[in-house]
Amino acid sequence: MKANDHLYVLWTNDNPITAEKMVFMYTINALIHGWWDKATVIVWGATAKLVSEDAEIQKLVKKALDQGVHLTACKACSDQLGVTANLENQNIEVIYWGEPLTKLLNSGATLLSI
Repeated sequence: MKANDHLYVLWTNDNPITAEKMVFMYTINALIHGWWDKATVIVWGATAKLVSEDAEIQKLVKKALDQGVHLTACKACSDQLGVTANLENQNIEVIYWGEPLTKLLNSGATLLSI
């Protein structure tokens, strides 16, 4: 097993093409092909609204969850955008991410920012 086997993707870009062709394509394939043992997508900012409103993105969220990608969202963002319940209904974990993100950065975890 690799020393660092967990990929974190900080997803802040609300472009649906970027979501489909990078965020979900990469994380789903990373698990299918064993490039990473774990993959977590952190939904932050405008992406929370995109996930709440875009049916195609919601299909990708479900596919990712079915493949074992962990999806989690910033509660402060989702509360401010009024979409917390919608995200939770899609089985996305919603938590305050400020402190955990800081710990990830300080730990040297692999974090890809999109």
